[in-house]
Amino acid sequence: MIPRFHCPQPLAAGATIELPGGAAHHALRVLRLKPGDPITLFNGEGGEFAATLERADARAAVARIAAWRDIERESPLAVTVAQGLASGERMDFALQKAVELGAAAVQPVTTTRSVTRLDAGRADKRLAHWQQVAIAACEQCGRNRIPEVLPLRDLDDWLREPTRASLRLLFAPDAAQAIGEVAHPDGAIELLVGAEGGLTDAETAAAFRAQFLAVRMGPRVLRTETAALAALAALNVLWGDWR
Repeated sequence: MIPRFHCPQPLAAGATIELPGGAAHHALRVLRLKPGDPITLFNGEGGEFAATLERADARAAVARIAAWRDIERESPLAVTVAQGLASGERMDFALQKAVELGAAAVQPVTTTRSVTRLDAGRADKRLAHWQQVAIAACEQCGRNRIPEVLPLRDLDDWLREPTRASLRLLFAPDAAQAIGEVAHPDGAIELLVGAEGGLTDAETAAAFRAQFLAVRMGPRVLRTETAALAALAALNVLWGDWR
């Protein structure tokens, strides 16, 4: 595969640009690319550019941009994952795989059973980290638009906010309805996943009041970093681009 790099700046065919620091480090120190190697650049605004590494030394990595390609790999489903705040590696994994599976946005939420607790300063730093995780996932999976990773919210506060979603789902092994029995929605979808230990009864009741529907994905209890990924895969099979 030709390496892909996110460059959050205006890109144009024929231009010569210096790769951002993180991208340059990855290109030169991790991938060991050399002048003349082909690369792909995207800035998150849609489409991508073929490019060639023109200069690579200790000071910088410089690329010459060739043709723009009108390529999109976005899911036809607009899915937001409200992911209960989990411990570092689990949260990163859930976010990374949600991006790979086509989620349009991720809303981290603090729940009663969240093991990790973040003050405002740490939450801001973690948000910046999560956004970089999303960018790296896009570089890997081929998406040319960066999904939005929203600031951390308290679950109860988030549930009280108005929503534009036409379908809101949470997951329970004993739910009466299976995910495959849900009618095709005519708009956006929101998925709610608890942290380690799941949602409390009070949180589940609050979600029901906010028009969430409980569905089952088999009889097994899934981990916090697995539930949304299984649901996204199921939705892609039912209504998305896996058909």
